[in-house]
Amino acid sequence: MKNEVVFDIETQNTFAEVENDMKKFKISVVSVYRYETDTFESFTESELGKLWPILEKADRIIGYNSEHFDIPILMNYYMGDLTKIPHLDIMKIVKGSLGIRLKLADLAAATLDDIKKSADGLQAVRWWREGKIDEIKKYCEQDVNVTKQLYEFGRDNRQLFYKSLSGDVVPFAVDFSISNDLPENTKINLTLPL
Repeated sequence: MKNEVVFDIETQNTFAEVENDMKKFKISVVSVYRYETDTFESFTESELGKLWPILEKADRIIGYNSEHFDIPILMNYYMGDLTKIPHLDIMKIVKGSLGIRLKLADLAAATLDDIKKSADGLQAVRWWREGKIDEIKKYCEQDVNVTKQLYEFGRDNRQLFYKSLSGDVVPFAVDFSISNDLPENTKINLTLPL
């Protein structure tokens, strides 16, 4: 697919601050990688209007823990239903294969050479409070790059790797192909005037 979009979000607040209520989360930055243009882009909360057409026109959106974190938070801002866009949540595939949830950083460390996360979500919240938006964008784009590299490795090799409790690097099977039961993307367009 040539119009896949890998994405990640960072928030202005933490789970403790919103009392685990997804509706209370505020976005600081959303970053995307677009295969169609081979580019990374980042959007602040006030720029989300520029993001919606990118997601709406995607053949598929790809994230990590995106079904239970990124998409619900984005839905706090979006007028339509982002769940109608074909979506691959790599963490969901990993959990389906292994029966456990793994951190993005742990998968990357076991699977990829020299590609790793540069910080963590709590640091991104601190940067938000310090007004360091460019730092958040760099961090979020690096997370998107890590997710993209994991996706490509899994897509091409049909496996990823993780470290067992004993420290062994262990392969496990993944299938990132499009499921036949996904609805056909109708190229929804809810952000542009009719």
